[in-house]
Order: sequence, then structure tokens, then C-alpha cells
Amino acid sequence: MTNTTPNSEAPAGQDPAEGVRTYDYVVVGGGSSGATLAARLSEDPQITVALLEAGPSDVDLDEVLTLRRWPELLESGLDWDYPIEPQQNGNSFMRHARAKVLGGCSSHNSCIAFWPPREDLDQWEAMGATGWGAEHTLPLVKKLENNAAEGENHGHDGPVELMDVPAEDPTGVALLQAAEQVGIPTTTFNTGQTVVKGANWFQINRKQDGTRASSSVSYLHPILDRQNLDILTEHWATGVLFDEQNRAYGVRYVADRHGRQSEIHARAEVILSAGAIDTPKLLMLSGIGPAEHLAEHRITARVDAPGVGSNLQDHPEAVISWESKQPMYRDATQYWEIGVFSPTKEGLDRPDLMMHYGSVPFDMHTYRQGYPTADETFCLTPNVTHAKSRGTVRLRSNDYRDKPAVDPKYFTDPEGHDMAVAVAGIRLAREIVSQPAMAEWAGRELAPGVEAQTDEEIADYVKRTHNTVYHPVGTVRMGADEDAMSPLDARLRVKGVTGLRVADASVMPEHVTVNPNITCFMIGEKAAELILADRG
Repeated sequence: MTNTTPNSEAPAGQDPAEGVRTYDYVVVGGGSSGATLAARLSEDPQITVALLEAGPSDVDLDEVLTLRRWPELLESGLDWDYPIEPQQNGNSFMRHARAKVLGGCSSHNSCIAFWPPREDLDQWEAMGATGWGAEHTLPLVKKLENNAAEGENHGHDGPVELMDVPAEDPTGVALLQAAEQVGIPTTTFNTGQTVVKGANWFQINRKQDGTRASSSVSYLHPILDRQNLDILTEHWATGVLFDEQNRAYGVRYVADRHGRQSEIHARAEVILSAGAIDTPKLLMLSGIGPAEHLAEHRITARVDAPGVGSNLQDHPEAVISWESKQPMYRDATQYWEIGVFSPTKEGLDRPDLMMHYGSVPFDMHTYRQGYPTADETFCLTPNVTHAKSRGTVRLRSNDYRDKPAVDPKYFTDPEGHDMAVAVAGIRLAREIVSQPAMAEWAGRELAPGVEAQTDEEIADYVKRTHNTVYHPVGTVRMGADEDAMSPLDARLRVKGVTGLRVADASVMPEHVTVNPNITCFMIGEKAAELILADRG
């Protein structure tokens, strides 16, 4: 049963004796991982589940459901739209789009669908996340997908539909030919083998009719009448409730438009799935975080957990754009349709550089810096797949209504790795677009322009104009029991309390090489597996 207003009753959770809605499990955040988790837990009709989402339902929102309309969602009422703190070495105009709608960022993004590389997952296990290696987790990716690509590697009966972007954009066709001309082969993605050097059209999680295959569409829409699952939209959680034994027994949420709060209780567990920015915020508001920081905001530390809000990782991306000699293709699936991987040095088992090809103007950070723009343009966006810079998420106050202080600390790694990769990416992008295959398309270079030639000139441009791929992760990482900087154990349980877990992008010990949305679906699948196993 779906409830769409804060005051609606939830039959599955009625507990007349207490007068409070009570469930076996309360999942906070109806996003990529949370929707997946709630759907899987509630497959057992004996288990009652409440899924709380601060935003509205997506069921009747065409701007959400129609994938190609995703640019309309940025900085809209369906976006938390988090600014970042002033950057020492990066672009301070950056904003992190975080979805405020059922399905979370899978209802908000461009639905680029990658299996996580097995090397990334095995690294998680080596870092203390026992049971998260490729052997244990890649079968869950196969389980969740219904992939149009043939082969035993893929799942064909899971809830999430994947398809190949059709090769219809002529500029994109030429770009792949140009990549081959510089030695980057056209290579199929999602075969089970990590593409270190290769390019191709993306796979995307989208239905054939153009509807995005978000976590909400894929996992929740088919079960909206499931009697043991209550999907409580417009329920903004403000804190976790604990008893005297430090056991989580529920959450507080905003109950009406005037800010009055109410409670929802959990008999078994509370699971936070609010994302890599809002999950650490919610933990800190609940007294779990760096004790010194909490004290600054008059919050008593229930658990001194210095790793909460630390270890923030992202995929920063540079941009290089050209004016097109011909009108650009207008009928794209989602306008960012090709990926290019290439290592910047020998011997890597995963690429340190990835580019997205965009068939639309992308001047959101270049125009204000004085670079020219045009209506008919295309671009490449070299991004750093494993950035070494580490940032933080911190509270601004003890008021849940205040946006958190998000400080990615872009391009601050002491070795200079991140900027070196970005500069190499700009140079490689130029090399690709200068090939004969692109001669009919590539007009003048708009940004950074041919004047920027030295490493220093390119780096200066990147600092002022780079963007993010909107992939924050790692802020409540899982790890070994003895690792003080890992707030979670490998079963996603919050250390120092009971009855509380986390399941979203914040749990990643290290970023994945690729766009992480399918990985977040997998985290929801794995969390359900762990919770049900512990249930006995």
C-alpha cells in the first residue's frame, strides 16, 4: 500500500496498543538502494516494512518517468540541490544534485548502467568488507537485471531492464571511429571483463518505451498493493530513536507542514538508505559521528565515530567542448550515450580515466569563466575514476532543516594524481577529436580553447570549470571490526549500537571505477540478503 501524505494511516504498521505505527523494519530513504531493499524484505508476507521517502511519489510524474527529460530535474523542487563548501583547488560553484523523489537518484540521473568491476569489489573485501568480493556480489547484479544483451553472463528475468543505447547519433558513430583511430577499440561493456581501454555506446536501465528503469519503477511499481509494505512518501526523517540499551527502535519524521514531528517504530531494525550526503547527516543528528564535531553543535555523542561523514569520494570531471560544423542529433535516448575508457599509465587493472560523450551544450561552468558557447556543440568529459582526494560531510547546525556542509576537497591529493589524470584526459580528448573520422563534425574548440597548451594552463582551466558526475560515496564506509574509521561492519551494522544498519552509496570503502547506480541496486540486494540471513 502506498501512502502519499504525511498524515495518512499505514494499515500494515498499526499497533493500537502503542498508538504508533510499528513495523518489523523501517527503511529510511526510497532511493536506489532503499527501494530495492524494501521490496526484497517484503517478499516474505510475514515481514512488515515501512519505506520512508522525504519526497513525493514518482508514479504520476512524467518528467521523472521519461528518461530523456532528466535535465529538467536539476535544481528543481525534486532536487535537494546541495552547494559545496569553497574549494581550495577546485570549482566552488559546484552543486550536488540529490534526488527528492521516490527512486532517489535512479529517478533523477541519466541511467547509465555498469556492472561494478570485479577488481573494485575484491578491493572492498581486501579492505575489510568480508563477503563483498566479486564472488559474492556479482551474482546479485545478474539477479537484479533483465538485460537485452544475450549471454549467460547476464540476467534476463530480474526487475531492472537494461538495454543498449542505439547507435543513431551520427556524431557518436564518428567519435567511436575516431577513438579507434587513436588505438581505443570499440569494446562491449558489461561482459564480466573489466574494460581498461575501450569505448562504446552505454547500456542504460530504461524500458523500450522510454521509461527509466529506476529502483522505484523496477522494484516498487509492480508491488504497490503489497499489504505488508507501506511506502510512506513525504515523510522526512529527522533522527533515529534509541532506547537505554543503545538499540535503535524507530525514527522521528516531519508529520505536517508546520514542522510537528511524529515517530515510526521498528521491532527488528532501522536501515538508513538516505545516500552519501544525508545518511551521515542523519547519523550525526542522532549522536553518531565525530564527538568533537557533534559537541560544536550541542549534540551529545552516543557513539564517537570519526568515520561518519569522512572518506567522501566523487568522480570529478573536466569538460572540453567543440562547436559542431553540422546540426547535432536531437532524438537521443538521454544525451550522454558513449563512454571512453583509457589508462593514463601502463600496468593498471582498471582504467584511471573515463570520458562521457555529450551531444548537447554543456557550458554550466565554462560560460561564467568567459569561454564561448554555441547552440550546436558536443563535448567530452574526462573524469577521474579513482580520485585520491578525500572530502567530508559535516553538520551546519543541530537543525535538520539546514543543508549539510559538503566539502569534496577536489584536486587536493598531495600526489597530484587527480589533476594529472584530468589533464591527460583533456589531451586525449583533443587527440580523438582531431582524427579524420571527426573532420565533418569538429569545429572550433570552445573550451578550454587551443590557447591552453601547457599542463599548467590546462590545470588552471580544470580547477575553474570542472564539474562532478554526481557520484558521492564512502561517507559511512564498511570495514573490519577493528577499523575505527569504518563506522560499519561488513554486515552493514552501525558499530556501537544495535538494530541499525546502513545500505546506500555511503557504505563503499572505495569508489567503483564506473557510474555507480547499478552498484547501489546491488547494495540494496546484498543488504536484504544479510538482514534475512541474520533473521534466522
